[in-house]
Amino acid sequence: MRHLSVSSENVGTLTQKYVSEPWMQSGVALLLLGLVAWIANWVAKRIVLKLLMRLLDHLPFRVEASQIGAIVARLSNIVPALVIQNGVGAVPHMPAGAIVFVRSFCAAFMILTIAIALSGLLTVLNDLYQRRPYAANRPIKGYVQLGKLLIYAASAILVIAVLMDESPLLLLSGLGAMAAVLMLVFKDTILSLVASVQIGSNDMVRVGDWIEMPQFNVDGDVIDIALHTVKIQNFDKTITTVPTHRLISESFRNWRGMAESGGRRMMRSVMIDQNSVRFLQAEELDGMSRFALLRDYLATKRQDIEQWNAQKAAGESVNGRRLTNIGTFRAYVLAYLQSRSDIDGDKTLLVRQLAPSENGLPLQIYAFANTTAWGEYEGIQADIFDHLIAIMPEFGLRLFQRPAGSDLSAPRVMIPAHA
Repeated sequence: MRHLSVSSENVGTLTQKYVSEPWMQSGVALLLLGLVAWIANWVAKRIVLKLLMRLLDHLPFRVEASQIGAIVARLSNIVPALVIQNGVGAVPHMPAGAIVFVRSFCAAFMILTIAIALSGLLTVLNDLYQRRPYAANRPIKGYVQLGKLLIYAASAILVIAVLMDESPLLLLSGLGAMAAVLMLVFKDTILSLVASVQIGSNDMVRVGDWIEMPQFNVDGDVIDIALHTVKIQNFDKTITTVPTHRLISESFRNWRGMAESGGRRMMRSVMIDQNSVRFLQAEELDGMSRFALLRDYLATKRQDIEQWNAQKAAGESVNGRRLTNIGTFRAYVLAYLQSRSDIDGDKTLLVRQLAPSENGLPLQIYAFANTTAWGEYEGIQADIFDHLIAIMPEFGLRLFQRPAGSDLSAPRVMIPAHA
């Protein structure tokens, strides 16, 4: 019994000795503070956050509800930081410098957490805006990115001020001396911001527009418009990234007007050998009357020419008017295009001759297909020129093309002198 009483006295003495030690008191207090912070974090996430998530499930926008829940979950980390910040001063024997450091660190952590949460909130707002029908015409992604940049810049200033235990105004006054340096660092951001405002206000580019910028080998659809860059998916499925401000400083072609008009222009020429252009004989005109598209034209034109020649007493003289194969073919091409249902008759429709050159006489077709689909447009254009090239010999006309090796090696055909 005596040994037991001595041992109990020793244990009590040792316990009293260790409890009276400052480091032991500080350690126990820190453990208790950590336990309270953990309990506060558990309550915030396990109870408050779950209740809030149940409320968010009743929102009409279910997709963004999960994103909002993630933002709230991040904000819940502020609770243990607040507990530590306010409770660290109650820890006994804690050095004053350590208390200031812990409080500053907790404040910096809370500022950074709020900044990240605000950035996530801007992302949610942008996602909600994208659901509006006019969002593609006026994207706000550039403004959202600018807002995030300002939030992180402000949070960085506040974090530095808190860690240095200085006023943020003092840091801002110091930044004034670095304005020139900041202008150089954020030059692209400033230019992109101005470009984004001009692009949005003037409705220059939208997501989905087909644009061309030959200086950057860009030819495709716009898939994303951000603060600093515009992404274009070219027709070969490559992605080209162009700085936003280059859309203001450089010229580009936007095909949106063509898409909205519902028709796409054709402007292509066939090159005619000028040596094949001649007057038509009466029997040739009679033979061309078999073309239904030319009957009205030939009847009207022949009557008009006969009346003119009779009035001028020109007859068959050199100065008399006569139909040519090139003019008759041009009338046929115009009638052929007007008869096609895939050519828009409400838009400009021309069949004209361009200036002759060493490559022949260009006969240009200027018309609009009634579709903007690339494949259909190319099919319509190919069908038209297939027909014109095949029927051209019926008018005594020849296509012009530069002679190839097979043309030079072919046997020559002697033309009689009287032909």
